[in-house]
Amino acid sequence: MKKIKITFLLFIIHFSLFTIFTGCAKKEDTIKIGVAGPMTGDQAKMGTDLKNGVELAVMEWNEKGGILNKKIELLAEDDQHDPKLAVTVANKLSNSNAAGVIGHWNSSASIPASEVYRDRGNIPMLTPASTNPQLTERGFENVFRVCGRDDQQGRIAAEFVSKELKIKKAAIIHDKTTYGQGLADEFKKALGSETEVVYYGVVIQGDKDFRAVLTSIKEKSPELIYFGGIYPEAGLLVKQAKELGIKAPFMSGDGTIDKEFIKIAGKENAEGTYLTFSPDPSNIPSAKAFLDKYHAKYGEHGPYSIYAYDAANILLTGIKNAGVLDGKKISEAVHNIKYDGALGAVQFDKKGDVLKAPYIVWRTKDGDFKEYWAPGTTNK
Repeated sequence: MKKIKITFLLFIIHFSLFTIFTGCAKKEDTIKIGVAGPMTGDQAKMGTDLKNGVELAVMEWNEKGGILNKKIELLAEDDQHDPKLAVTVANKLSNSNAAGVIGHWNSSASIPASEVYRDRGNIPMLTPASTNPQLTERGFENVFRVCGRDDQQGRIAAEFVSKELKIKKAAIIHDKTTYGQGLADEFKKALGSETEVVYYGVVIQGDKDFRAVLTSIKEKSPELIYFGGIYPEAGLLVKQAKELGIKAPFMSGDGTIDKEFIKIAGKENAEGTYLTFSPDPSNIPSAKAFLDKYHAKYGEHGPYSIYAYDAANILLTGIKNAGVLDGKKISEAVHNIKYDGALGAVQFDKKGDVLKAPYIVWRTKDGDFKEYWAPGTTNK
């Protein structure tokens, strides 16, 4: 009897030790994907829009049973649009065994973070919003963007300014970030000799008083002021320009087209500002189901909510098609996807850019943004 008890006790000890030492090899109960962006701080609105779009896609997949017989778990991380913090976030998501990441929002965060994802197993990264060309020009097989590029929207903006508005003198300023300076430089390059750049200067992201820069611009008498940057600074620039009596209209890019810009600038001050972005999803039939669900759950969608939603669906489809949680194989599957999403058909080229990225010009009117001009059209 004692022998039986000792044998049983040894079995229990052996089983316990086996469980402890093999626990790390236990298969994950869920498939984890990350979403990263500025969840707090002055650009938190964009991070929240990003997270909500991904969350909605994950919810829909889980309602259908998940992927590979597992539910999907969403890991949301805040990079506060800081390049160094973005690297920390990327390492954290990599250590958490994220099968892929939707993000980051800012180019200055996406570029350094993408190097971590590449080095940590080619974890696929799909950004809904980072438009700096350098992100995909480095040839990383795991990096994709669902939006367009700054050389595309810079060119459209320049065509509108020189051909449509027939502006002869323009001032250009940027916020010194990867996105802001990159967009401003693409705009400047695309203007060529059509429009003279009478002022080219810098403001610092996070500053609140831009009157010194605007006073210098006023002395040059430009017919238009172009800003490469995000809505917090854009709103203050427009507001303070009006206070200084500057009558030249403002123009900016996709980082400014959010209702927060109008709130910061003031409805009357924001009136007439030109912005480049993609067409209104409300006019896209394939976007209706997304918009209805999003509005019912979160309220009004942000500019990049739908991009985040499509990016998440493409990633999850890639995981499903790959059939394994291997970064390289998932990235290969994403490259081969021809996805019909909320925004319509999405397919990637060898660099990870979308084959089709339409940009148009919007204009603020009556406290909202209205589609205004598209290449090949005129507004009289």
